[in-house]
Amino acid sequence: MVVNEIQETVRIQMDSFILEGDLEIPEGAEGIVIFAHGSGSSRHSIRNKTVAKMLRQNKMATLLFDLLTPEEEEIDNVTAHLRFDIDLLSERLIGTTDWVLQNPATKNLNIGYFGASTGAAAALSAASKRSDKIGAVVSRGGRPDLAEKALPDVETPTLLIVGGKDYQVIDMNREALKMLNCKKELQIIPGATHLFEEQGALEEVAKVAGNWFMEYLIKD
Repeated sequence: MVVNEIQETVRIQMDSFILEGDLEIPEGAEGIVIFAHGSGSSRHSIRNKTVAKMLRQNKMATLLFDLLTPEEEEIDNVTAHLRFDIDLLSERLIGTTDWVLQNPATKNLNIGYFGASTGAAAALSAASKRSDKIGAVVSRGGRPDLAEKALPDVETPTLLIVGGKDYQVIDMNREALKMLNCKKELQIIPGATHLFEEQGALEEVAKVAGNWFMEYLIKD
């Protein structure tokens, strides 16, 4: 089904609370990428918004949403505890996935996950439980070690993207790659650090991520 262009703020109902998200669907989209932001960030992450914009140029719908409620964010800004609660974050991502599957504008779109930092661990954990619904996962500067127990159960094609100067995270992702039993690849962006702030680095992330999603979400 071809979807007409949509741009709106959505309210995603969980059990007893609501999470807000920004949904954008370019005309003719066949796939949707749900973003799971990293520690201490939100759906307003400039880096994720930059990647999302480039994905939409490739006819991918995007959903950036807050993993925590405003009240939880206030607590986490002090304790920095919830951002590392991967079980909690993955359940929020699964709940959002169920919302996408029920929402009339998105229910027929093939779903992918884009996770950054701790959000990548949440994406991998969620994918291990929704392998029949998730077509592709991309991790940017991810902490897959935080989802170590879930990695052998991930069946979804997974791309791990790491900066060439993010040495500790490279090692973590190499170890994670060994544990994944799915179609998998590790892409190292030369000269980039953890946040991909170097000129052209984030554009390269969006390019390789877009190619991965195009391969596994768009059916010929």
